Formats: sequence, C-alpha cells, structure tokens
Amino acid sequence: MHLEQVNAFYDFVASHQDIYEQYYNGCCIRGVFGVWSWDKKKIVDFAGTLGFNFTESELDYVLFDSGAGAVQHVSAY
Repeated sequence: MHLEQVNAFYDFVASHQDIYEQYYNGCCIRGVFGVWSWDKKKIVDFAGTLGFNFTESELDYVLFDSGAGAVQHVSAY
C-alpha cells in the first residue's frame, strides 16, 4: 500500500499554496447550499501528476479510516 504517499501528497499540498489552489479548483465539486464534495479519481490523478502514487481505496483509508490526520493539514488554507 502507498499510504505514506497519500500523507506525503497532503503534506506537499498543504505547504504549497499555489499547488493547493490547483488541487482545490481541480478536485473540489461545489454543490448546492455550500456543500463541498471531493472527486477521489481527480485527486488520485492530480497527485500522479506531481509524482505521488496511490489508489482511491488508499486515499479513502487515510482520509476516513485512519483518523483523518491529512484532512486537517489541507483545510489550513
């Protein structure tokens, strides 16, 4: 599993505001009433363009099953 890759990706995104903006604009789907949704396939594809390698299921695990530590980093902006 590439769980370390997911964490490294989110650390990288959180430390580069321009990359975060690309991530947010490319992977976030803004819905009705201010509800946000994230397209996991787009996240995996975007991460791949930056050299990170992980699957949607690995992303799910890090974001939802492991305590959501990475999510806290990304929401800093």
